[in-house]
Amino acid sequence: MAFLMHACAFGVKIITLPLLIADLLGLLSFYKRVFPVIMSGFVSSYNDKMNDKKRELFRNLSKFYPPNGPLRVLEVGCGTGANFEYYPNGSKITCVDQNPYFRTYLEKSMAKNDHLVYDNFVVASGENLQVVEDNSVDAVVCTLVLCSVSDIPKVLQESKRVLRPGGAFFFLEHVVSDPSSWIYFFQHVLQPFWYYFGDGCETTRATWKHLEAAGFSDLQLRHIEPPLFFILRPHIVGYAVK
Repeated sequence: MAFLMHACAFGVKIITLPLLIADLLGLLSFYKRVFPVIMSGFVSSYNDKMNDKKRELFRNLSKFYPPNGPLRVLEVGCGTGANFEYYPNGSKITCVDQNPYFRTYLEKSMAKNDHLVYDNFVVASGENLQVVEDNSVDAVVCTLVLCSVSDIPKVLQESKRVLRPGGAFFFLEHVVSDPSSWIYFFQHVLQPFWYYFGDGCETTRATWKHLEAAGFSDLQLRHIEPPLFFILRPHIVGYAVK
C-alpha cells in the first residue's frame, strides 16, 4: 500500500507540475482574490454540518471571562467570520488574516452578528502577531487554519504570548487520518493538487502532536469524524489553557 501511495502521489505531482511552475513565477497570485469567494460557499456548508460541534466547543468560552470587562477574543485566520455567530454576546473581537481580500465578506459577517464588538481587522499571519500585546486576550480562536500555516509551533507560541495567564487557545482542525486507512492513502495521493486548490492547505498534518508539545498547562483535545468530504473528515477539536 505504501508503494502504491507514493507512486500515485508522484503521478499527481507530475500532473500538477504546471501549477508549481506558475506558483513559482507568481502567476497564481490572482487566486488570493478568488479564494474568499470559494471559502464563502464552503463555510456555509461546513457550518451546517458542524453546527453542533461548534456550539459545543464555543460554549466553553464562558469559562474564560476576565474578572472585569468583556471577553476579549483574537481570531487567527478569521476568513469570512464563520465563527462569529457562536461567540458570547458583547465579546470584543480582534480579527487577523493574511489575505486582505476576505475583508468584504468579513464586514458582511460583522454586520450580521451585531451582538459582538469588533475591535480591528489586521492583515497578518498567525506566525507574526506583533500588533497584539502580550497577555492581552482571554481566548485565541483558530479553526481550519493550522492546516495551511507555514509554522505551526510558531503560531502556537505567538498565541500563548498574547493570551493572558489562564486564557485558552480554541481549535477545530482537519488532520491526517490513521495510516492504516484508505483516507490516509488518498490524503497523501491528492495532497499535491489539494495544496493549490486550498491555497496552501495540507491534509496530511498530525496537528495534535504540535498542540501536545506546545507546553500548555491543560489540553482538552478530541478526535472526531464529522460528515464531510472524506479527505477532510478526520478532525481534532478542543482548547488548550495557558
